[in-house]
Amino acid sequence: MSEEKSAVPAWEQRFRAARVSLPDWAEEAPDRALYVSNATGAYEVYAWDRATGTHRQVTDRPNGTTDAELSPDGAWIWWFDDHDGDEFGVWRRQPFAGGPDEEAVPGLAASYSAGLALGRDGTVVVGRSTDEDGTTLHLRRPGAAEPVEIYRHEEYGGVGDLSHDATLLAIDHTEHGDAMHSAIRVVRLTGDGIETVAELDEVTGRDEPRGVACLGFAPVEGDTRLLVAHQRTGRWEPMIWDVATGAETALPLRDEQGRELPGDVSAQWRPGAAALLVEHEYEARSELFTYDLADGRLTRLETPRGTVGGATARPDGTVEYLWSSAAEPSAVRSTAGTVVLRAPGPVPPGSVPVEDVWVDGPGGRVHALVQRPRTGGPGPYPTVFEVHGGPTHHDSDSFAAGPAAWLDHGFAVVRVNYRGSTGYGQAWTDALHERVGLIELEDIAAVREWAVSSGLADPQRLVLTGGSWGGYLTLLGLGVQPDSWSLGVAAVPVADYHTAYADEMEALKSLDRTLFGGTPEEVPERFTASSPLTYVEQVRVPVYISAGVNDPRCPIRQIENYVERLEQLDKPHEVYRYDAGHGSLVVEERIRQLRLEIDFVRRHLGIPDGGAGAAG
Repeated sequence: MSEEKSAVPAWEQRFRAARVSLPDWAEEAPDRALYVSNATGAYEVYAWDRATGTHRQVTDRPNGTTDAELSPDGAWIWWFDDHDGDEFGVWRRQPFAGGPDEEAVPGLAASYSAGLALGRDGTVVVGRSTDEDGTTLHLRRPGAAEPVEIYRHEEYGGVGDLSHDATLLAIDHTEHGDAMHSAIRVVRLTGDGIETVAELDEVTGRDEPRGVACLGFAPVEGDTRLLVAHQRTGRWEPMIWDVATGAETALPLRDEQGRELPGDVSAQWRPGAAALLVEHEYEARSELFTYDLADGRLTRLETPRGTVGGATARPDGTVEYLWSSAAEPSAVRSTAGTVVLRAPGPVPPGSVPVEDVWVDGPGGRVHALVQRPRTGGPGPYPTVFEVHGGPTHHDSDSFAAGPAAWLDHGFAVVRVNYRGSTGYGQAWTDALHERVGLIELEDIAAVREWAVSSGLADPQRLVLTGGSWGGYLTLLGLGVQPDSWSLGVAAVPVADYHTAYADEMEALKSLDRTLFGGTPEEVPERFTASSPLTYVEQVRVPVYISAGVNDPRCPIRQIENYVERLEQLDKPHEVYRYDAGHGSLVVEERIRQLRLEIDFVRRHLGIPDGGAGAAG
């Protein structure tokens, strides 16, 4: 290894190492596939002809591209063209083999995307979301010059799926006003219009709302079965709904020992629709099964312990999946025992395995994932509490370059799956209401107390950090729990909730109305109680904030309001603004941001530069 290469710290090598997403393949041309990779230094879309083994970069934009889809015949690559990460744009397409891009659906103005469905016969349904129109769906039939609007509602919704023969469309919607629990409407496409065929609504008129979500129509001509995820049992699990007859088929998912699978369960049709590929998620890890619809047998597919970041069942009977663990980088594997796709270049250095910790919190046992640095003795360590975003998301036993970088610099890392996180049942996720932010901080505080009392964390060197919702909880925690933290590092946060609501994209307005029980005009006291700006006077430690100037989710104006108040109060702080949206798809920009964060923390905690190590 050359001196130049060996001088690159391991944490930077992890970011720069090329990686790939799970390939999507065309239904009628399974040798044609798409994936996303950062091989050129920014995340872009790639086409892969599996028959010839050739790979081709499809998109090439300064701030990267990730949203793309193949037409069922594999002839066209559709990709979403926004402006510098603002998520507001139009669909374009280009031939699979390469060629000029063209506007995919002329006549539709730019918007936020609310889904896309491409039919085998050329039928297209495009979902749009704007502040002015709410959600609209647009149908373009084969040969038609212009799309026609077939659905409109002020609440957020989107395209679910087209049936195999493109006669039925499933729409996920929240017309009832509860953005956390969607309903499904199935409509028949009639010429340039629609007629309702069936409704599945577990929210309206119920004291305990249950969500349902479209997982996809059976991939068989004339088949009216729709695979649906539901929360009727207090967790996500699949069932089959025949929209023509109304028949519902429960799926008793029990393992080979007859035990019911705990946690959340999802599924997708296997080719031919005689079986399902089942994805089971429980306590920050996941596994795969095949479910035979004829005999109800559930068979586990062998995958290593860790996290499956996506899976797809191929026509030849194999299953391909993206797998990683906290210690081992990701790769696209097959149940045939091979690595299907690995990014070019060196494999990034591994990291430290996670430990599972359960702590009693005010709302029940809280699950945390803990990693200790390889060097530095038994502790206590300077410790980073890295808070996940979402909020309806969770930290998992999967590979992440950010936590690994802190470990390389001698920090312990703690990640908390607070109330609001997914994977622990509906009650845990739905607990996040009205006292938004404050509930999550109670769970983080319980884990913080354990971290200090157990000897893991040095109470004088505790860093609260996170991005998006994690950035929001960071700023809120610095004000609500001012004696608990030594520093705060917030990326793309909500900082002033009243202004954030005014400026954010409509889909998030809908979520906020659900979380708070109304708008800022209707329940101003709740928005005020949950806004970091309310508590800025109580912040006692230095604050670092990074923000994307084109961010539609945590817009820049509300961050500037918070920063201005920090300046007025003469609170120590640093701000980094970058020209992108809700995070960056450019590798060097991600490295630059983390380097600035690490430098900020080291300076303020008095930790010398060292311990990051170069791989060699």
